Amino acid sequence: MSEFLDILTHGRRLQGATKELSIKELESVQDKLANIIEKRKEKAQEEEKAEQEKLAKIAEIQKQMQEAGVNVDDLKSLSAEVPKKTTGKKRPVKYQLTDKEGKTHPWTGIGRMPKVFKDAIENGKKLEDFSI
Repeated sequence: MSEFLDILTHGRRLQGATKELSIKELESVQDKLANIIEKRKEKAQEEEKAEQEKLAKIAEIQKQMQEAGVNVDDLKSLSAEVPKKTTGKKRPVKYQLTDKEGKTHPWTGIGRMPKVFKDAIENGKKLEDFSI
């Protein structure tokens, strides 16, 4: 793409690249470029208009806030007062096992049984032996 831009923006390279084109083909290219330029201008104008509308709304809101005697700090403090949603409490551990290496393995008794508990039960222990 950069080679294309080099040719397009350099007068002599552009002239050399287009010397084989007919006048009709050159006029077609000119029309297409003019169309692209026009669309870009329209898009830039739309973006500028949207930015102006946004700034006007901001100014209007600031005016309303001044009339009401409210400032941004008041709004910030309001949002800080809203209680945050809390997640549920963790379930208490019902079973605990200490393996041969001295590492403890807690389990709430809910969900799939950990492998260390399963192995201990298969070796003759009872689940009640590990209850806290």
